[in-house]
Amino acid sequence: MVKIFFDHQIFSEQVHGGISRYFANLMKGLSAAPDTDYTLGTLFTDNAYVPKHPRTLIQRLLPGYYSKPRRRLRANREYSLRLMREGEFDIFHPTYFDPYLLPELRKPMVLTVHDMTYEALPECFSPGDPLPLYKRLCLEKADHVIAISEATRSDILRYSDIKEERLTVIHHGISEEPLDFSDVPELPAKYLLYVGARWSYKNFFLLAEAFAQVSRKHEDLYLVLAGGGPLAFGDTEFLRRHNILSKTLQLNLTDAQLNTVYKHAAAFIYPSRYEGFGFPILEAFKCGCPVLLSETACFREVAGPEAALYFDDHSLDELAKAIEVVLDSVELRERLIEAGDRRWKAFSLRTSIERTLNLYRSLT
Repeated sequence: MVKIFFDHQIFSEQVHGGISRYFANLMKGLSAAPDTDYTLGTLFTDNAYVPKHPRTLIQRLLPGYYSKPRRRLRANREYSLRLMREGEFDIFHPTYFDPYLLPELRKPMVLTVHDMTYEALPECFSPGDPLPLYKRLCLEKADHVIAISEATRSDILRYSDIKEERLTVIHHGISEEPLDFSDVPELPAKYLLYVGARWSYKNFFLLAEAFAQVSRKHEDLYLVLAGGGPLAFGDTEFLRRHNILSKTLQLNLTDAQLNTVYKHAAAFIYPSRYEGFGFPILEAFKCGCPVLLSETACFREVAGPEAALYFDDHSLDELAKAIEVVLDSVELRERLIEAGDRRWKAFSLRTSIERTLNLYRSLT
């Protein structure tokens, strides 16, 4: 029996999110396999993808004590440290890059690197952010590193001293189970879709400006923002200056509602300057949504040459033209949807999990 220890980090931080979903899927795969199991170093979490722990005695006696995030984080950290010192596992797989457990590590370590954004675009981040240091320390300590795309693998080799033989590419996978759909009452009849965070290298404002340009011709067109948090002052002022605030709708959605929003969108647009993989692309493909992508290395890797329409991530004119073309051509939309439906099936969640489990087995 091979037992994997996952620490608390991402489950202390995320309620929803791609990284916590990735690890939750791995844990399900470990539970289902006859020769593997796992331990999760988390006492308290609001994460949507993992089972909730039974309440401890102190929670029952003092229900408000662990309602404060700092106390919950400290308890989870101490619990992970205790599990590390007890050593009742075969492989350590940290869920993010804080190196707090490395001094206690006596077992093989597998590290998943989802992207090298901090290293590739340092100008987009605060120089006081310790994440690049933390990531380097974890990379140096890891016995093996999983890169989630060939593009990420290339960047790891470019921006670190890790040896190629310690690197394996295991793509993200999407479940083959049928989709659930739920109604979204506020959904406009005709809209473009943007998913996720809107800051910095995500390049949202290029899309917003292109939408402003296109919406002068398509007066019934809206821009729907899925997730990413409520519109902030900078967002609303930019949208107001471009006369599109009234045509922009930000929605917080369940997974089933997000599927509905993908399904009915005129197009899903991903303008990011840099990503490690781009999981929303697979979601859009599976939901039957036409996809427009920036010319980012991993996007070509995920979508291939036929399943998306590409544009220069610095070119307002290219993006506006791509939107116009996909809005005006029913034939193009249908071709993109058909190619996307073929493409997502090449990224099986079952295969992704099995390849990871085989890597664990090889290290023991």
